Amino acid sequence: MWDYTEKVKDHFLNPRNAGKIDDADGIGEVGSLACGDALKLFFKLDDEGRIVQATFQTFGCGSAIASSSALTEMIKGKTLDEALEITNKDIADYLGGLPKAKMHCSVMGREALEAAIQNYRGEPVTAHELDGEVVCECFGVTDTQIRRAIEENDLKTVEDVTHYTKAGGGCEKCLPSIEELLEEALGAKKKAQEPQPPKKLTNIQKITLIQKVIDEELRPTLQADGGDLDLIDVDGNLVTVSLRGACTNCPSSQITLKQGVEARLKEMVDPGIEVVEEA
Repeated sequence: MWDYTEKVKDHFLNPRNAGKIDDADGIGEVGSLACGDALKLFFKLDDEGRIVQATFQTFGCGSAIASSSALTEMIKGKTLDEALEITNKDIADYLGGLPKAKMHCSVMGREALEAAIQNYRGEPVTAHELDGEVVCECFGVTDTQIRRAIEENDLKTVEDVTHYTKAGGGCEKCLPSIEELLEEALGAKKKAQEPQPPKKLTNIQKITLIQKVIDEELRPTLQADGGDLDLIDVDGNLVTVSLRGACTNCPSSQITLKQGVEARLKEMVDPGIEVVEEA
């Protein structure tokens, strides 16, 4: 038995805005009866371009009905651009959450809304079942749909993908392909998060950046303790500086030079930098 929230139960047993709009401005239809889920969304705009009426017709489970009902309530009073900002996670959150295995119902709602707005604007309606290469033949789910679900919902496992797209929920022959798409997406995300090697700087760029780090980060810290620092010369990665004020006779001056100044310039400018004090 699914663990439904009270709000899901309410929207399932008492769906809002069920039916059709005969003179609708936008109509979006997604899913298919063969796959067990289908949704048709209608909306009507007022003179200011805001959604004044929204209705739906759906074939599916209680979560599909509740998600569709919630979506029609959520988009009322919004402009089309504002409505497009609604994500499938927003729909689930509005309902107080959905069982993981039913998250695909909220995805279907978001896709129906996109299709209805494309229909109104005279744009080619994205046929998600034809968008990309079919991975799951049982439910007609493509690689494009799977990649989008992974990216937008931060999915981590094949089971997550099945919950959000239904892919892999039938004969399971596509599970290896889903695993490959997951590894590809997670690998790309990890690579994007890794620190990128610094770009090679020209001598002028390097000197400018060194001076900026000294002026904006290092000098204020030293000045707070009565010391100071001047940049004297830059020869390749050899940076010559002069310690001033209280730093001149400080017994910890070499620690400041190496663990403070040099370490920060290595981090911010070039890991090969060596800092020496003016003779």
